Amino acid sequence: MEVERVQAIASIAMTDDTIPIEYIRTEKEQPAITTVVGKELEVPVIDFRNWDEKEVVKAIVKASQNWGLFQIVNHDIPSDVIKKLQQVGKEFFELPREEKEKYAKPEGSPSVEGYGTKLQKEIEGKKAWVDHLFHKIWPPPSINYGFWPQNPPSYRAANEEYANCLHGVVDKLMGYLGEGLGLEGVELKASVGGDDLAYLLKINYYPPCPRPDLALGVAAHTDMCALTMLVPNEVQGLQVCRDERWYDVKYISNALIIHIGDQLEIVSNGKYKAVFHRSTVTKDKTRMSWPVFLEPPSDFAVGPHPKLVTDENPAKFKTKKYSDYVYCKLNKIPQ
Repeated sequence: MEVERVQAIASIAMTDDTIPIEYIRTEKEQPAITTVVGKELEVPVIDFRNWDEKEVVKAIVKASQNWGLFQIVNHDIPSDVIKKLQQVGKEFFELPREEKEKYAKPEGSPSVEGYGTKLQKEIEGKKAWVDHLFHKIWPPPSINYGFWPQNPPSYRAANEEYANCLHGVVDKLMGYLGEGLGLEGVELKASVGGDDLAYLLKINYYPPCPRPDLALGVAAHTDMCALTMLVPNEVQGLQVCRDERWYDVKYISNALIIHIGDQLEIVSNGKYKAVFHRSTVTKDKTRMSWPVFLEPPSDFAVGPHPKLVTDENPAKFKTKKYSDYVYCKLNKIPQ
């Protein structure tokens, strides 16, 4: 049976000015009702070239505790590297459907890698207004090039260049986050997989939607991984929940948006907070984003770091294999 792709549904819906009922959110989720209009959140912006590292650490800790989200600028990933990553991703999604389907996620695959639409079980059977492409970009032994598009021809080079540049930012950021917890050197990175930490790229493609007031690109969630490094295009769509209301996050050109994920909240024993966020869509523009999820190996056990557990501050989370955590979260099973 042919899988419905949102890109195809969108091309029909735009002529009808309606969307299928499964994309219409309940009133407690509809963007028109739940978004604070006309106010963009200016989430913390951190300059990675700041000479005072203590100030950088302090700013990262504060943002990770109070927001679970921050943007970093002057991160040493050249703007042309980011532009090439975005360009080849855009070109892939503009290919004819039969070309994209060559990279479709195999039916029944336990992995998320591949071109697809549905990702996880949604309450009340609702669907997200998004298609996606997943594949790992690091470490080399984990990469399955079968899910890397060969068209456009420069796709592989652009992604490899971005992955190589991202390494330095990740290591620096992990060091700062660890220092903020009182951990030394690579202790924090080691607690979520060390050098085996997987970089899982997802390209989100949110086509124009005739009823953006009713639909969501991605429903409200926290990321399962340790950290998310996100590059969006210039089309507004990322929203964060503050005090039970939803706010647009201000777009900053060439910034990396950092999400604290569930695994860092667990390792930090609750000091750092995973950010509750969602994606909206627009009527006349295509939004795209390129998150890289930093994931522990599937059989790696993650729990509160022993140095952060005391009699006064007991463990707030269970230690469990990452694959078990993912299974429970995707299937809405209490952890």
